[in-house]
Amino acid sequence: MAQCLVIVKVGGFGFLRGCLQEFNHQQTRGLVNLKLKWVKDRALDFVVASERDLKAASILVSVISSSPQCCLPVYRLTCHRGQLGLPHDLKLATFIRRYPSVFVESYDFWGGGARVPCFGLTPEALQLHQEELNVLEQNRMDFINRLRKLLMLTQAWTLPLQTLDQLKWDLGLPYDYVHSVIPYHRDLFSFVHLPDDRVGLKLLSWDKDLAVSQLQRNSARQQKEEDVRSGCLAFPVGFTRGFGLKRKCMEWLKEWQTLPYTSPYSDASHLDPRTDVSEKRIVGVFHELLHLTINKKTERKNVSNLRKPLALPQKFTKVFERHPGIFYISNKCATQTVILREAYDRQKLLQKHPTVELRENFAKLLRKGFLDRSKGLYKKNKGDGIDVDPYADGIGNNQFSSEEESDNLFYEYDSDEQHEPRIHL
Repeated sequence: MAQCLVIVKVGGFGFLRGCLQEFNHQQTRGLVNLKLKWVKDRALDFVVASERDLKAASILVSVISSSPQCCLPVYRLTCHRGQLGLPHDLKLATFIRRYPSVFVESYDFWGGGARVPCFGLTPEALQLHQEELNVLEQNRMDFINRLRKLLMLTQAWTLPLQTLDQLKWDLGLPYDYVHSVIPYHRDLFSFVHLPDDRVGLKLLSWDKDLAVSQLQRNSARQQKEEDVRSGCLAFPVGFTRGFGLKRKCMEWLKEWQTLPYTSPYSDASHLDPRTDVSEKRIVGVFHELLHLTINKKTERKNVSNLRKPLALPQKFTKVFERHPGIFYISNKCATQTVILREAYDRQKLLQKHPTVELRENFAKLLRKGFLDRSKGLYKKNKGDGIDVDPYADGIGNNQFSSEEESDNLFYEYDSDEQHEPRIHL
């Protein structure tokens, strides 16, 4: 199923006349009418699919570990379900029982003598959680600066806590950052009441040293000196093999890359949103936003409510389809995830934050419990009061459909698919 890149044509441009005229950097130059197809990238799809249950399990570990007894009844965990992103028809207890290497089940009596399932953590899970806390403490200023840079991208240096909560996993912030981080940095952040009665987080001071985008930092060693001096910085671009970029599209892209680059940290109110110059600024905003995430990706819905804070035009997320050489949209796991292509070499994240390495270890622990359970090592006897997971029925009789297996957290990937080399245009 193909997605199309559609850029509205404003004014007469010379593609239809058979030759590409030299770009006019003035605001009067409109957007070019081109269509680029969406091509599946199996390696980047695997990156998304391999983390299918990782976020939900990690949040549950954080919630359970914060309780005094490090164990909570299932009805206390249910109130956090909205943050987990689980299918609506999947019971929370069923999900937790998939991973016995992380969660330990017990029972307690509640309300009229009814037995209620409670869930704690295995020693291995507790150890990994403690290591995560240590990494958070050792990299505290790194996470604080990521948060500061995110707020500096906004007009009023302010974002609703609801919006930040959607991004905190991708930014690597602690689950309870509102209580464990913000109160200790009153000189940097302040809670404010927004006009819509929500609570927001406001940055109190601007730091010019932080107001430098990743593209600008990389430009000195990756781009031509004359381009750096002129401010016409180009984004790293790469396509999946089979993309089939036409010559005229390549010529347009080369010209688009030579347009002036507007820093996402600078005022862009003077830009006409109907021009390629403005579009390049929008691409730069999301290029920087994805660089602030530790995995260089986020769900598309997480940025859908950033239009006003980032001073973006309507339908601003269309730039993801318009520039498939910079961004890849994965449709795995029943959502759309935007990935920064330059950050990956096939499945491999080129620069790993310590938190990413911890999450990979946690994913291995999840995998161990999932596989051991499928072999029957955790199978319960009938009559012990334990519900049977409908997604796994005994030894080696996994009831996932073939499509579900392909999207599951733990499937193998080995592709001979080759990728075109990255290019600077």
